[in-house]
This record gives sequence, structure tokens and C-alpha cells, in this order.
Amino acid sequence: MVTKAVLAALVAFAVAAALTPLAARFARRIGAVDQQKDIGLAKDATPLLGGLAIFAGALVAGVLFLPDNDRTEGILAAAALITIVGALDDRFDLPPFVKFGGQIAAAVVLVASGVVVDAFTFPFLHRVELGGFGGPLTVFALVLLMNIVNFSDGADGLAAGVCAIAALAFAVIAFDLERRTAGTLAAITAGAALGFLLWNFPPAKVFMGDCGSNLLGLLLGAVIVEGTLKTNALIALVGPLVVLAVPLLDTGFVVLKRLKYRRPIYRGDSNHFHHRFYRMKWSTRRSILWLYAWTALMAGTAVALRFIPYSERDGTLIPGWALLMAALLLLCLAVSLYLIWVLEIIKLRRLREWQLRRADPDTSEHDIDEAVDHEFETGEFGRV
Repeated sequence: MVTKAVLAALVAFAVAAALTPLAARFARRIGAVDQQKDIGLAKDATPLLGGLAIFAGALVAGVLFLPDNDRTEGILAAAALITIVGALDDRFDLPPFVKFGGQIAAAVVLVASGVVVDAFTFPFLHRVELGGFGGPLTVFALVLLMNIVNFSDGADGLAAGVCAIAALAFAVIAFDLERRTAGTLAAITAGAALGFLLWNFPPAKVFMGDCGSNLLGLLLGAVIVEGTLKTNALIALVGPLVVLAVPLLDTGFVVLKRLKYRRPIYRGDSNHFHHRFYRMKWSTRRSILWLYAWTALMAGTAVALRFIPYSERDGTLIPGWALLMAALLLLCLAVSLYLIWVLEIIKLRRLREWQLRRADPDTSEHDIDEAVDHEFETGEFGRV
């Protein structure tokens, strides 16, 4: 089954890589082009609809390698639906409520096919039966994940790379849990995302658009539901939160800021992690590589949670392995806190600029940038 999953990933990769340039040409022909925006990092107008190639890769590999049953049909049907809705949005800029309705419809198709969490187990506690609430909660979670990936898609190569790393981690975990269909689907998702990434890595020649980001969110959601949440292992609840910690934190900070300043949640702004790196004068490549590394660290820790034998079956901790697991978790926490601190502290740039100009109105832009950059590099901030 692992060999089959690898072959599925390679097929998805090859199809997505081959069709992405065609999707870009099609996007230009019909006018689905993302113009340079104030909140974006792209320097030129870039064609959208790269998600069509991702869908094609997932579709071909899914038909060839996933089992022929209602769940597979539901997954592919939901993927097709959200891709169509996203493509229409990329071309015509649909109203928010229409996009939201499309997300709900795709999630409902998935749930109706049997991809639903009807019960889960709190590790070391007890099993919780969701009954009639299982379907609505699954729909809510799928829509939430689609929006998390969509919100994080704001820099060349970011969403594709992060989703590929996450999908690879979920594939390893799913196969270890003997959730083979979910493992194969995760491998297909990773392969399709990486095939597209060949053309999307900065400087991007094409964007995935809403059709791609919503599709990847839906596929990851299906993998999580089928691959971890239906098991009674610790990784069932903790794994997805750890693997997807970076986009979850990014979306969480952005949404809280929009609520704080009473802005519509769906309206884009420049408060994402990648925007903040940009304001620190990091290149796009450097920014996304840092975010890749952060995601890989979190994903690796989630995989370690499954494979490091830190406890006995009765819950008794094994000292040496438990210390190693604790060290990995502390490392993840430290890196996350440090990066969030670095990203948040750039707020001081504007304040320092105001202070320097107040002290000397004739201070040039060059002098301000030089002074602020020196403070960031050395950590020697003046009194603020």
C-alpha cells in the first residue's frame, strides 16, 4: 500500500506539473489574472487558476489509486465542486456569501458520502458519541479548514508548500494507524501540491487562486477525518493541531485583528505572517523558507508523537523517551513563541520612525531605515 501511495503521489505530481502552464495560459485568455495589489507581494500581474492543475492531478491519481466506493466518489465530487466555485471566484470575484455557500455545499457532499466524524475518543478518558451533531460539526470543520488555507495563500509558494508538508506528515501518520485510503489521499494531495509548486515557487509564474486553496483545504480535511479523527490514539486530536499550527496561528492572529478593528473577516489585509516578514525587508523566498521550516518542525513533532514510545499502554511514561518527546515539544513551543515575537515586534518600526522624525524632522528616509534596521539586527531598541 505504501508503494501504491508513492506511485499515486508521483502521478499526481506529474499531471499537476504538466498542466499548470496550460492552466496559466487559460487563465490569461479568460482574464483570470491577479493584478498587483497593495496587500500582495507579487510584483507583476499573475494568472490564477493553478488550482485546476492541482485538481487534475488529484483526480487522475484518485481514479487510478483510490478504492472505487462511495467515499472516493464523494471526495472527488466535492473536490470538483469546490474547484468550480473557486475558479468562478477567481474570474468573476463572487460575493462572499456565494463563496461561503459553495464551501458549505462541497463539505455537505463530502459528509453525505460518509466522510464524517460521528464519534471520537479523548485519549485516556472516554469515547464521545456525536450522534446527529457529527455531520454539522464535520461540515463546520471542513469549511473552517478551507478558509484557513485560503487565508494563508498570500505569497508565492506558501500555501502549496505548507500543504504539501502537512499532507506528507498526515500520510505517514495515516499509514501507521492503518488508515490506508486516507494515507493514499494524503500522498496524492502532497504530490499535486508539489507539482504545482514547480511553477509557483518564487518568483511565481502562476497562482493557485481560490480554486486551489479551497481544494487543498478540502482534501486535507478529508484526510484528517478519515486518517486520524476516527481513531482513539492521542494523535487523533493533537496531530492536526500540531501539523497545521502555522496556518492556524496565522489565520487566528489575522481574524482577531480584523475583529479588534471591526473590519470584515473576509476582507484581505497585510497582517499575515508573510506580510510582516516583508516589512522586515525579508525576501519572499527567505520568508516562505522560514515558514516551510516552521511547518516541517511542527509536522515532524506530530509524527514523532506517533512513533516515539514515550509511554506504556496503560499511560505510564518511559523516562528517557518521555524526556525526548518533551524536549521536542518545548523546541516547537520556543520556536513558535520566538517567531511570533519577532513578527509582532515589527510594530515598533512605525513607532521608532515617528520618534526619530519627532526628534529631527529633517531625518531622511535612509537614516530612518538604517537606524531601525540596526536596532532590529542588534536588539538594542531605544526607549519607546
